[in-house]
Amino acid sequence: MLMDISLIKKQADNELALIEKAEDLVLFEKKYLGKQGLIADVFKGLKDLPENERKIAGNQANLLKNELKAVFEQKSKQIYQKRGQTENLVGKIDVSRPVPQKEIGYLHLITQAQRELTDIFKTMGFEVVLGSEIESDWYNFDALNVPKDHPARDMQDTFWLKPESSKMLLRTHTSPMQARYMETHKPPFRIVVPGRVFRNEATDVKHEAQFYQLEGLMVDENISVSSFKAIMAEFLSQYFESKVEVRLRPGYFPFVEPGFEIDAKTKGGGPARRSPKGEGGWLELMGAGMVHPNVFKAAGLQQRTKGKVNFTGFAFGCGIERLAMIKHNIPDLRLFYQNDLRFLKQF
Repeated sequence: MLMDISLIKKQADNELALIEKAEDLVLFEKKYLGKQGLIADVFKGLKDLPENERKIAGNQANLLKNELKAVFEQKSKQIYQKRGQTENLVGKIDVSRPVPQKEIGYLHLITQAQRELTDIFKTMGFEVVLGSEIESDWYNFDALNVPKDHPARDMQDTFWLKPESSKMLLRTHTSPMQARYMETHKPPFRIVVPGRVFRNEATDVKHEAQFYQLEGLMVDENISVSSFKAIMAEFLSQYFESKVEVRLRPGYFPFVEPGFEIDAKTKGGGPARRSPKGEGGWLELMGAGMVHPNVFKAAGLQQRTKGKVNFTGFAFGCGIERLAMIKHNIPDLRLFYQNDLRFLKQF
């Protein structure tokens, strides 16, 4: 045991003399003075010695421990003093120097626009409802009065999922939530449905295979076209932060009757800061109309109310990117999806 203590002392002295870095000093302390170190092993072995040898070995172990602690502390002072001198030679820390700022993430422009749009409708009593991006043939088409021979069912427009017999697809609009919501809720209600939709289209300045849409639905007694027009005018005025004038043009959509194309303009000639090319400053923004009776029928609304109340309603759908493009004067839809930070950091 005494020979082991002597060897440990000699080995420790040799290693300590070679240490020049603080990192190596930490390893030295762990190796010799740590709870699982060599000195600790010596003390653990004392119990196995005869009593006369145990006392002598114990004294030697204590002396070695105290000696190593002393030289360790002395070596520590030398190393850290040397490091401080080196740092002073390089230059002191300038506490007035600006700290490099870390970039903090923020919401994508589409998300910002979606939240802004839904917040406006919330102030008008609308509930925000979300739907699934994978939808059935029934809710995406049949329940919305879209006949089997409608062009939207053709392969050039719809992404069908395999196997074809499943009749499942990537939704082409957020309108399926009209039917789903009316199946489980009784009027009066007013909802908006934001979300991503998919269409098999060629990508260009105004088209993408995926984009975001905001669907709206309001059903109650005595809902009329004038009700819808007033709500649209208020909504657009709040979003574009300017008084917006709205006009309705006849348009065809299978799930509404009558159907409208919604045009708008501001006193400056067009929504926000963009001057539209349309006649008289009018710019087409969205499609809308009064909910078709067949949609009410497919949702079972009349059966559940037993026909006691004659409910009417309106629905509309608009592209979220389209509204954001007009408001922020963005010329190309593809910019939303290219993840170019030079573009995204502007918003």
